[in-house]
Amino acid sequence: MVILYTHPASARHVTPPGHPEQPARHGAVLEGLAGLDLDRREAPPADAADVLRCYPERYLARLKAAVPAQGQVALDPDTWLSPGSMEAALRAVGAACAAVDAVLAGEDARAFVAMRPPGHHAERETPMGFCLLGTAAIAAKRGLDHHGLDRVAVLDFDVHHGNGTQDLLWDERRAFFASTHQMPLYPGTGRASETGAHGQVMNLPLPPGSGGAQARTAWLQVTDRLRAHAPQLVIVSAGFDAHAADPLASLEWDEDDFAAITAMIVGAAGAAPVVSVLEGGYDLAALGRSARAHVTALQGTAS
Repeated sequence: MVILYTHPASARHVTPPGHPEQPARHGAVLEGLAGLDLDRREAPPADAADVLRCYPERYLARLKAAVPAQGQVALDPDTWLSPGSMEAALRAVGAACAAVDAVLAGEDARAFVAMRPPGHHAERETPMGFCLLGTAAIAAKRGLDHHGLDRVAVLDFDVHHGNGTQDLLWDERRAFFASTHQMPLYPGTGRASETGAHGQVMNLPLPPGSGGAQARTAWLQVTDRLRAHAPQLVIVSAGFDAHAADPLASLEWDEDDFAAITAMIVGAAGAAPVVSVLEGGYDLAALGRSARAHVTALQGTAS
């Protein structure tokens, strides 16, 4: 059984009308997961100590100070705050850290965090790309620094490069970070030459229009490196915006591709537990179907 962490606060991060990272994304994911046999748990708020493993105190203070009493305020043209945004972001982080605790305690081998806003673009000093806090990177540091692990992997199949995760883990020799993503595309990072301070970063950019077959070939390379890293914990940044129906990019994946890549990750993880956190995905119907395919593959059962 997969542990599912979620919370209604996720829908209280409100963006302006027409913004692709909308509150309805949360409902679409939960609808997609309806009927699955999951251990459903409430996402707790994050401990400040977990956030501060990746971010300076001034960054967190600056975000909190920018939260409006009503309406929305723009941090940049893509990234917005509303009165409920910090609770949503902190519960996303709290859920990811709780999931790490749960899987490492042997409560289950896999968990999925169905929360928004996404996190993988938020750099050490800069919120961007719809993201406020680097959920996946913070979860990795929870495993490393709180639980004393030696080897963690963060794997990102969102269509956009996880520049924030890469920034937060660039100097972390204990963390293998791998990403497939469309290039060229926002945010413009993720070249194959970007390999981290210790050679522990792997970027595999994919051309526009490439489909599931090319993606699966790329993920064979990732899983080869994953096995060599022999992780004690795997964190997945699960973005579903590489789907052919997604409005923000032009890869041609479908639900079967997300399921196959997830199964490859689970297989290569071996005995290591897997925690997956929601990132992108902006066509609501495709998002729900893709999330279901992903979580079903985490379960190791057929959909």
